[in-house]
Amino acid sequence: MIKVTENISISETELEFEFTRSGGPGGQKVNKTSSAVVLRFDIDGSPSLSETVKNRLRKIGGSRITGEGLLVIHARRYRSQTMNRNDAVQRLIKLLVTAAQKPAKRKSTKPTPASRKKRLQEKRERSLLKKKRGFKASENDLD
Repeated sequence: MIKVTENISISETELEFEFTRSGGPGGQKVNKTSSAVVLRFDIDGSPSLSETVKNRLRKIGGSRITGEGLLVIHARRYRSQTMNRNDAVQRLIKLLVTAAQKPAKRKSTKPTPASRKKRLQEKRERSLLKKKRGFKASENDLD
C-alpha cells in the first residue's frame, strides 16, 4: 500500500508500469536499456478514491488523462529504471495530495473607495490621450 494522505492509501496493484527506451544522454547504454517509465492509473476503477477526489483529479490532470479515464505519467528524468519508477510514483502521489485538498472558497470583496477613484482617474487620462490622437481636436473636445 502506498500512503497518500491520512485517509487515502492506494494499492500497488492499481498502478500499471510500462518500461520503454529513453532518449537523451547515455550513449550505447540508452539504446540497450529500457529505463523510461510510463505509469498508468485508472481513476474510475480505483476503489481507494472518493468521487470528489476523482473529479478533482480529472480537473488537475489535464492532458495526462486519456479518454478512458487513465492518468498517464511519463518519467524519464533519470538513467536508472528504479529512480524513474520512484519519480513517477512520487508525481502521482503529489497529484493525489493536491486533488485530496479541498479548494479554498473565494470570498467576494468590493473594491475600496481609493481603488475606484484611481480606476476612474486612469480611465479619464486614457480617454484624454485617445482624444488627442488621430484628428485635430478643438478646445471643446478636450474637456
